[in-house]
Amino acid sequence: MSQPRHLLTIEVRGEQDVVLARQRARQIATLLGFDLQNQTKIGTAVSEIVRNAYRYAGGGRITFLYEDHPHRSLVIQVADRGAGIANLDEILAGRYTSRTGLGLGLVGTRRIMDRFTLNSAPGTGTTVAMCKFLPPRANLITPEALTSLSAALAVGLPGDPLGEVQQQNQELLRVLNELQQRQTEMQSLNRELEDTNRGVVALYAELDARADFLRRASEVKSRFLSNVTHEFRTPLNSIVALASMLESRCDGDLTNEQDRQVGFIRRSAEVLSDLVNDLLDIAKVDAGKVVVKTHAFEVSGLFGALKGMLKPLIAAGSSVALVFDEPSTPMHLETDEGKVSQILRNLISNALKFTDDGEVRVAVRTPQAGRVVFSVTDTGVGIRAKDLQAIFEEFAQIDTLVQHRFKGTGLGLPLSKRLAGLLGGRLDVHSDIGKGSCFLLDIPMTYSGNEEGELVTSESPSAHASNTFKRQTLIIDDDEVSRYLLRGLLPPSFEVVEADSGAEGIQAARRLQPDVIFLDLHLPDMTGFEVLEILKTDADLRRIKVIIYSAKHMDEEVVGRLSRADAIMSAKGSDAQTARAAAIQALVQVGLFTALEPGHA
Repeated sequence: MSQPRHLLTIEVRGEQDVVLARQRARQIATLLGFDLQNQTKIGTAVSEIVRNAYRYAGGGRITFLYEDHPHRSLVIQVADRGAGIANLDEILAGRYTSRTGLGLGLVGTRRIMDRFTLNSAPGTGTTVAMCKFLPPRANLITPEALTSLSAALAVGLPGDPLGEVQQQNQELLRVLNELQQRQTEMQSLNRELEDTNRGVVALYAELDARADFLRRASEVKSRFLSNVTHEFRTPLNSIVALASMLESRCDGDLTNEQDRQVGFIRRSAEVLSDLVNDLLDIAKVDAGKVVVKTHAFEVSGLFGALKGMLKPLIAAGSSVALVFDEPSTPMHLETDEGKVSQILRNLISNALKFTDDGEVRVAVRTPQAGRVVFSVTDTGVGIRAKDLQAIFEEFAQIDTLVQHRFKGTGLGLPLSKRLAGLLGGRLDVHSDIGKGSCFLLDIPMTYSGNEEGELVTSESPSAHASNTFKRQTLIIDDDEVSRYLLRGLLPPSFEVVEADSGAEGIQAARRLQPDVIFLDLHLPDMTGFEVLEILKTDADLRRIKVIIYSAKHMDEEVVGRLSRADAIMSAKGSDAQTARAAAIQALVQVGLFTALEPGHA
């Protein structure tokens, strides 16, 4: 059956016909298998549209149809011959306000029915067509069932208008009861959400605390490594130098056994020195204190230097060839040549170490504009797929036959990966067991990152040559004596740069991005309050910790104006021990010093 089946037609001429239409709508909905809730929706929609036809057009006709294509549906058509609806678009959009409620009725009916169309024009009347889809579980509507339904409708409808009103009241009470239950459920759900939100907030607070703890622990680790490894460097260099002197027979000949023992000492010291250097470099990279020194250079010059450095690593009589594929045209880079060389040296030396036969080939290409890729390919033992990530972890040692012959620190590749990231690139690897490995260094041809300022003191020119990792401190004060005294209060792990005016201090802060600034309130060109405001409102400077130190009396008004400062330290005259304790306390307050800090008395 594809054509709609006519069920019932009612002429609407009076108020009783409006009630009858509602009753018939509920009856038909019941016979078609609609549940109680949908029966109420259909009856309400019919009552609203028929009442509009009677009120605004003086009457009309309502027709009930059944169709089974494309959905099994109850179709209801209400037509009148009135004056039509002038503001139809505004009404259906919900923008029209009527004293009689016409707009609300049409909009509400459209929401509760599955399909709703309305055609109206002034002088031609109004036709409303709406339908409700039968529930999926409703019985199959056969032609015989429709015949029985038509017969039931022909019998008539028992009851009276008062009974219909009572029925509507019962339906209204049921709907109100359902609304009350939903409101109660909503309140319960809101309480659960509030409890959940409080739990989430507490969890975030705990995670922030843990993250802060881990950050501080990482900083302590980096400071510990940098300071301890620096202290190891001098004695190790002395051991290597003394062993070399003994091997060169500067102070007399050695027996064969003594020569062998001195060789062991020198090689062991060199291995330990390499470990110390790698640890120091990793600590400085992690702390963001590595200086990137960019300059223009050619790849051919870099390859030439690497060739001269690494050729001696190939053992005499070895069948391994070290091949450099020079670029066909001059290739210019502007980045840190030393760090690029350091990464490639590590990759090439590893390749030579784990390759017994074949070649180690170094090549370069430009896959896209502005980027360059260095490749180091070997025909060595290869790396298992499960170990490709582990080789970039600190102190990781992959278990291979070759590994037992060559003991390393396990820090070269992790450091190389960090340096690649520092240069704005990445380090990748592809490998097959028994066939070899290929390491790829992908970096920009022109470095565009930040260059960390060197840590300089005004006292010690030799500090330029020092590799000690230190906190950088900027003192902004026009009084030379005050700067000298404050410098003497700071721990040895803090490197000092000085500025004698506000403008010079702000310029130095932008250039060096120090860890902390000690700021005096009395400056010749601007006040300390003005400098503090600039430091804490500038997006590039606001992360820098600012400690106010002044001999000025700090009343409530002054303290209020210094609310942006991270700490306040009094510079009033006191004994050296008390003043040093005050400086240490200020550094602890801004999170740049702990009791574990080297040099803390």
